[in-house]
Amino acid sequence: MNAKSKFRLAMVSLLAVFAIAPSAAVAQAWPSKPIHFIVPFAAGGVADVVARTIASPLGEALGQPVIIENRGGAGGTIGTAVGARSAPDGYTFVIPAASHATTPGLYTHLPFDPVKDFAAVTQVVTVPYILVVNPSLPVKNVKEFIALAKSKPNQLVYGSAGNGSSNHLAGALFGMMSGIDVVHSPYKGSGPALTDLMGGHIQFMFDTINTSVGHIKAGNIRALGIGTLKPSRVMPDLPTISDSGVPGFEAATWIGVLAPAGTPHEIVARMHDEIVKVLQIPEVQQRLSSQGAEPVGSTPEQFDAFIRNEIVKWGKVIKQAGVPPVQ
Repeated sequence: MNAKSKFRLAMVSLLAVFAIAPSAAVAQAWPSKPIHFIVPFAAGGVADVVARTIASPLGEALGQPVIIENRGGAGGTIGTAVGARSAPDGYTFVIPAASHATTPGLYTHLPFDPVKDFAAVTQVVTVPYILVVNPSLPVKNVKEFIALAKSKPNQLVYGSAGNGSSNHLAGALFGMMSGIDVVHSPYKGSGPALTDLMGGHIQFMFDTINTSVGHIKAGNIRALGIGTLKPSRVMPDLPTISDSGVPGFEAATWIGVLAPAGTPHEIVARMHDEIVKVLQIPEVQQRLSSQGAEPVGSTPEQFDAFIRNEIVKWGKVIKQAGVPPVQ
């Protein structure tokens, strides 16, 4: 190799070092101040509890406190929009729930793009929906329920947290996949719907396992099947709806972590790795289990693909069910 070639090789190597250096410096310097988790829902909900459960041990691992900011309203879109507009410097993250994938099909003017405006970090947990019925209904399992519904078209009523809510869409998907015709009754929240279910004013609903399990044990409602593709550790004996007559049925809420688009890859990767470690802490797993939440810890690539698939899936359900758009 002549002197000229050696000089060119040295210059190429030097430029490569400079190209890598800024990225490495960012990763080493981060975090140098508190990190903010925007929870786009009110305090006390599943997303809030999950965020607070991982925040403390995550802060210890990162050497900086993780501060929870509740910015609820408009189905999570207000707080999510704030996160989308935040600086992509690794100090602001959004804690989305399943509604992140349904809002594109529900809102005519969404103030953010749920995919392009964010960098996926990880899906933290999944919280299964379960099909629950009033105990007076003469059914013991999913197949018997479907048979009853088919014998009484448009006579069985199911409740939800409101039009376009995740448990409304779970019920709509179940109806489509099982071939039954039922009536949807929207409430202002899942709590009032669950109360009316126990009172016999409606016949069934899809509810998160954490809010239903106590009532199930007390005999106030009856569980027929779970919406995930595998049983829950909270109710391991409850069969999946998919294995009980509706193959492929899957409906659950979920909680994840997103960063504003443009956040350095090294920061996203570090945050992902630390969250996965936190999810392996026994105390964290116990707290999540009390909420009916199953730890996930998917890779950024897996979470991004999951969100994209969820948007397509629920967009079709929204359209087929004729759910009115939010102006």
